[in-house]
This record gives sequence, C-alpha cells and structure tokens, in this order.
Amino acid sequence: MHPEILRLMNDQRGRELRTRAHQARLARMIKSVRHGRGLAVDDEFVCPPVPDYVDGSFHAEGTGALSADGHAPAAQHAA
Repeated sequence: MHPEILRLMNDQRGRELRTRAHQARLARMIKSVRHGRGLAVDDEFVCPPVPDYVDGSFHAEGTGALSADGHAPAAQHAA
C-alpha cells in the first residue's frame, strides 16, 4: 500500500481513538456526578450583588435608592 495512504489511515484511526477516549471520559464524569462522587453541587443559587453605577458603587439610601417594594420614589420621576 502507498505510504501516504497508510499515513492518512493511521491519522484517521488516531483521531477516532482520541474522540472515543474523550467521550468515555465525559461519560465517566457524568456518571460520577450523578452518583454524588463528583464536585459538591450547591442547590442554592447565589446571585452576586449588582452595582448601581458603572464605577461599582452601591446606593443604600438617598437619591437613587429603591423603596421597600423595589421601585424608585415618585420624586425621582418628576425630574
């Protein structure tokens, strides 16, 4: 058989084996996570605080602060 054809067949076989190994590794990882042997998964979603301004500062009180119901005071809307 021609050496170039042998090289191409060997390259293809190598790619197939690497793909198969990668899929097997993913399957083992999924199985271990399902059985609780993987990373600890926290059921509670924690949302990080989002800054009020571009500079990263937060408003707690004063102008720009939200009321208890999550809406801006009516005085801010008048402007």
